[in-house]
Amino acid sequence: GIKKKTLVSPNQILGSKVFSNGGVLGIILYQRHLRWMDKQKVLILSKLSRYDFEKRKHPELTERELEKRLSKRGSDYNLLLYHHYLHKGVENTVNSVFTAAGVETKVVSRFDYTDANIAWADAVVTTGGDGTYLLAATRIVDNKKPVIGFNSDPLRSKGHLCLPQRYSVDVKEAVDNLLNGKFRWTFRKRIRVTLFGENIYDPPVELHSQQLRHPENRYLDMDPQLRTLQPEELNPGDSKPTRVLPVLALNEVFIGECVSARVSYLEIGFDNKKKVKQKCSGLIASTGTGSTSWTYSINQLTEQNMEEILTIIKEETGYDIKDTDSRFVKKVTNKFNEMLIINSEESRMVYTIRDLLPTSPLDRSPLKPRGLAQSIHVKSRCFDAALVIDGGVSFRFNDGTHALLEVKESDALRTVTLIESPKQLSFKH
Repeated sequence: GIKKKTLVSPNQILGSKVFSNGGVLGIILYQRHLRWMDKQKVLILSKLSRYDFEKRKHPELTERELEKRLSKRGSDYNLLLYHHYLHKGVENTVNSVFTAAGVETKVVSRFDYTDANIAWADAVVTTGGDGTYLLAATRIVDNKKPVIGFNSDPLRSKGHLCLPQRYSVDVKEAVDNLLNGKFRWTFRKRIRVTLFGENIYDPPVELHSQQLRHPENRYLDMDPQLRTLQPEELNPGDSKPTRVLPVLALNEVFIGECVSARVSYLEIGFDNKKKVKQKCSGLIASTGTGSTSWTYSINQLTEQNMEEILTIIKEETGYDIKDTDSRFVKKVTNKFNEMLIINSEESRMVYTIRDLLPTSPLDRSPLKPRGLAQSIHVKSRCFDAALVIDGGVSFRFNDGTHALLEVKESDALRTVTLIESPKQLSFKH
């Protein structure tokens, strides 16, 4: 029998080209989004480079004075300038390639990334890293307008959210693929947060506003736009104040005490099950996209951990386990860590309860410290806690406040996966 691996639904197929490659039959599908960018408008969001930031921070300084100040702080002015121009080179190339293809473009910085400019565009293209991509995604509130990222400095930034790194050099190939429909839509799920209780309309706190070490990751530091976003109210006749937060989480939501040394006291329930009181170092709920980020870093095992576990298993069972074989230990470690990652289009969240503490010596908590859930209910019993979205914007979450975390299809972020090889769509015997 023939098994079919399909990236698109049948009603998206307009035509096909069959080929043979080493006994594997493949098919290239031409979809209804063929030539989708024809006569479209593309908004290009530019990264705020470290050099840009320093210039904005010290507008009164000449270039020579800025160089002296940076040198005094131990920063390399010439290196900052080099990476700034490297980024600008990719940005200019992306703009010129789209323009040459007949696509109308507009380049904006984060300070001009306004609702009006977003409404003007049919698609948003970012030139930067994951932080610039997160900024772009933050202001796209539905699944209609696509966001596409070009990594402007692939040697220093992995750019998980951007197109593959080789397209930072071969921009034209990427744009040609987009213009010719050689891609599939990818809908990255995001987390919607609804708050219940008092003080839920307090203004958010913008994090990292005093220092900038990695500017692309501090996308809210200098963004006054979020202060003006209007919340959506649910059940206006309800006596309990309810607010859907105006920001969707593409990576993760963190809930816990602001001071990391203080224990977080939360009531947590998954998938409409009864909430359980827990003491911990906070709760993280991530999307499939975020499962490669902070959540992964917290839960991954090192080869040292794995070797010690295998040694214990060997001692306790008497089995002949290759616990000192570095290749075997690495293989098992990688296999475990790969299990922590889920698909970006997965409708469930990956949750992690950090440093879960027993509430009493007799406590037998029914909650696992890590798992999957479609919805998460959290009630705060904290003193000075916060609910933080994508590490950038923080909302107060103190004693008595409730939060509902859920994933909805309509909140997904539309982006693309380029079809680089016919092997991605194949028929196998």
